[in-house]
Amino acid sequence: MNNDTTLILEDGHRFDGVSFGARGERIGEIVFQTGMSGYQETLTDPSYAGQIVVQTAPHIGNTGMNEADEESRRIWVEGYVVRDPARRASNFRSERTLDDDLIAGAVVGISGIDTRAITRIIRESGAMRAGIFPLDGRSTEQYVDAVITAPTMSGRNLSTEVSVDSAYIVPAVGASIGTLAVLDLGVKRATLHHLATRGFDVHVIPQSASLDDILAIDPVAVFYSNGPGDPSASGRHVEILRGVLERKIPFFGICFGNQLLGRALGFETYKLKYGHRGINQPVLDKATGRIEITAHNHGFAVEAPTEGVVDSPAGFGRVEVSHVGLNDNCVEGLRALDIPAFSVQYHPEAAAGPHDSTYLFDRFRELVVAGKAAK
Repeated sequence: MNNDTTLILEDGHRFDGVSFGARGERIGEIVFQTGMSGYQETLTDPSYAGQIVVQTAPHIGNTGMNEADEESRRIWVEGYVVRDPARRASNFRSERTLDDDLIAGAVVGISGIDTRAITRIIRESGAMRAGIFPLDGRSTEQYVDAVITAPTMSGRNLSTEVSVDSAYIVPAVGASIGTLAVLDLGVKRATLHHLATRGFDVHVIPQSASLDDILAIDPVAVFYSNGPGDPSASGRHVEILRGVLERKIPFFGICFGNQLLGRALGFETYKLKYGHRGINQPVLDKATGRIEITAHNHGFAVEAPTEGVVDSPAGFGRVEVSHVGLNDNCVEGLRALDIPAFSVQYHPEAAAGPHDSTYLFDRFRELVVAGKAAK
């Protein structure tokens, strides 16, 4: 096939290839994802909003697409970059091809280019803006000029784009232990399933909700979900969380929720050079000494001491880093010792696997049940 599409990085690197999915022009932050499987879960993860995703695994689309593996209501990636898309889907669960879903979702992609070279550039230079364009006679410099007009990820609040517009309920599976308020910052369906099977009546609330809206449903606990964007741009959600912590309502946060707990406790967050994205990241649970293989999707992290116990700069008592990433010593979890709150940076729900960390949902249930028993 003849090249008809180009990928342009803001530093001037150019890769000409073949259109994959919808035709068009898209600009976003380019990142790489190291999972060997689970591309459907990646595409439908709201945390990828605003990003052009490069799959490091060369063969993508082999197993097609199906309704059961959708993590949300649509595909969220800004653009999609693959080496060798499958010519046909071959799996007994397949209902549609990946290419068909990309076209239906107006997701612009490119194939037939060196994804390993792109990954090396990102690792050396860091995540940056990039664009996928049709080859239409423009020079590389003209394409770069278009790319650098786009906003960077730093400072962006994207929860408004991915959250639901109105609240809904996922009822508890079996006996209910009470109402759980889930602030939807980009929540995934697998997360809601895990919470419901632990006995929570899950009330999913839009990101626009106030503290009064949350308290109005009389929750036994509050949960902040994963989501895209810069946590420093979500000050309103941090203030709501501080109201939850002041009332000592049990809290659990995942991914973006971990970053917001960090900021609520008074720590800073910072942008990682190229982030963690994949299903093969080793993390140490300091409480047990157990090393878990975990799924990650984050470009920001909490800045906090990884050794010992420290005082919360915001006055919420003692805090410790509970989980540490073994690749770069990154903060991967927080635990408050004087209030019932904890969080992890990675994804224990990981529908595509691994499933080493699903115990965290049990830990959350135990925290809530113990709190109810103590009253």
